Amino acid sequence: MENGDRMRAFVIGNVALDETVAVDDLPMHGASIHGQAGAGDLGGKGANQAVVLGRAGLACCLCAAVGDDSRAADIRARLMAEPIETDLVTIADVASDLSIILRARSGENAIITTTDAASRLSPDAAGAVLQRAGPGDLLVMQGNLSAQTTIAALRQARDRGMQTALNPSPLRSYLSTLWPLVDTVFVNESEAAALGGTGTLLAAGVTQIVLTLGAAGARLVTADEDLMIAAQPCAVVDTTGAGDCFMATALASAALRGVRLDLRALHHAAAAAAITVSRPGTGAAFPTRAELAMILKG
Repeated sequence: MENGDRMRAFVIGNVALDETVAVDDLPMHGASIHGQAGAGDLGGKGANQAVVLGRAGLACCLCAAVGDDSRAADIRARLMAEPIETDLVTIADVASDLSIILRARSGENAIITTTDAASRLSPDAAGAVLQRAGPGDLLVMQGNLSAQTTIAALRQARDRGMQTALNPSPLRSYLSTLWPLVDTVFVNESEAAALGGTGTLLAAGVTQIVLTLGAAGARLVTADEDLMIAAQPCAVVDTTGAGDCFMATALASAALRGVRLDLRALHHAAAAAAITVSRPGTGAAFPTRAELAMILKG
């Protein structure tokens, strides 16, 4: 692709409504605790990444599955307020997905996400969206979809000459078969360890690995270099969606400049993630379009 501003991003993943409960601390096994209900919000890793890509100024289309219910109507209304295209596939007799988020006073969380709708997004539906993609466009995926749909989408992206980025969360057994189809992987420390480490991923065909380290920052690892950035200091209120914001901002920064991921992209991502963790919620906590525009000028 000759110019980064011509790139389009296609996010194929999940969308959910987030229900947050504030607790003093995350419960131990078998414990009963009190909590305080928070405001509902748009969530799901696929939607999170698409929203941030769109707010960053990259043309973006989200393909996801929803049920035929009132939750789907709420999801559609919330997505309409975002600067992205949507291709939502309605699955009959299935509930739209929901995330229950327990947020501790420390800002750390535990999340339970249903995948009734996401797991039924078919390879054909994903493939239909990618018919609009061309060489140099970007496919972004996560670990919430079925093996068949994930593999089919990544193979079609390869056939079309697209760039591919994957956040393999939640970890699935089939992920080890995907690496030859993936250019860039975003993982945290525990995910990297479970996948055999960065050396294993590079040997399997991944070109770039972004290893997020929380308060310690992040690393950009390739076959030729291992670069490190520090996290931006901030008061942590809620870490929900921070990894999705980091990934999407880094990808958008590089795409809009027409370059591969670099340290500047990771610095932009760290700044965006710092804003996210300083606010409660998911979509509501992500940087606004104006905030992202200022970050990406830096």
